[in-house]
Amino acid sequence: MPELPEVEVVRRGLAQWVAGRTVATVDVHHPRAVRRHLEGTEHFVHELTGRTVADARRRGKYLWLPLTETDGTPTGRALVAHLGMSGQLLVEKPSAPDETHLRARFTFTDGGRELRFVDQRTFGGLAVEPAAQDGGLPPRLAHIAIDPLEDSFDADAFTAALRRRRTEVKRALLDQTLIGGVGNIYADEALWRARLHGTRPTDRLTRAQVADLLDGVRDVLGEALAQGGTSFDSLYVDVNGQSGYFSRFLAVYGQADRPCPRCGTPIVRESFMNRSSYSCPRCQPRPRARRS
Repeated sequence: MPELPEVEVVRRGLAQWVAGRTVATVDVHHPRAVRRHLEGTEHFVHELTGRTVADARRRGKYLWLPLTETDGTPTGRALVAHLGMSGQLLVEKPSAPDETHLRARFTFTDGGRELRFVDQRTFGGLAVEPAAQDGGLPPRLAHIAIDPLEDSFDADAFTAALRRRRTEVKRALLDQTLIGGVGNIYADEALWRARLHGTRPTDRLTRAQVADLLDGVRDVLGEALAQGGTSFDSLYVDVNGQSGYFSRFLAVYGQADRPCPRCGTPIVRESFMNRSSYSCPRCQPRPRARRS
């Protein structure tokens, strides 16, 4: 599933290619693409037709495009998008052939490139939802925490909240109400940088360890963003269909049995929440069991 760097790359592409343009037509090719728009497909189309996309914004792994009238008057509505496992927002020439898993198409009054929503597994989705008049956060996304790359991220508050939790540190990193945008890949990479095993209890972390963890999260997200995100297959691409290249720089994720870049010990894979965790057994030793 795309995480913060991948979604931010898509956001930047939408800001470049779609913001400021007025929607001419909307064609929904598969109803699951707009299942989160509870008023139905026809209402979804009506809400977007003739509206101007004012901007492209992101909270965690969600995108939203604030909508205005053609004269710039805010509508108090926004197109909200979640890419799910395989969703793609592509900017294509109108003459380009339809993608196999094309779910929705948006054309614009300037006759230029289309915006297409492509989703092989149909876990992603689109909806038009209420938003602040200034294009601010839609209420449905209010529970998602800001991410550590935002200027307003409060490291002290995060540290206190993390240490109050009685859970494992990797589970906490994946909790989008605590810290936004971090998923399985970058959690493993950040934990390796901080020399912490994912099962370490959060209430036993020192402030110094949390600071190292935050540094690891920020560094790996920033580096991945600079590489266009992480692509393991064709399911994640930017709006121009280009893959990200951070997979070449992964230290532990997906690197089972390969040597740790820091100490040379073979990386191990462990089962985690129906997924996988990767770590170095020497750099990230398992925590000792609590005494009863």
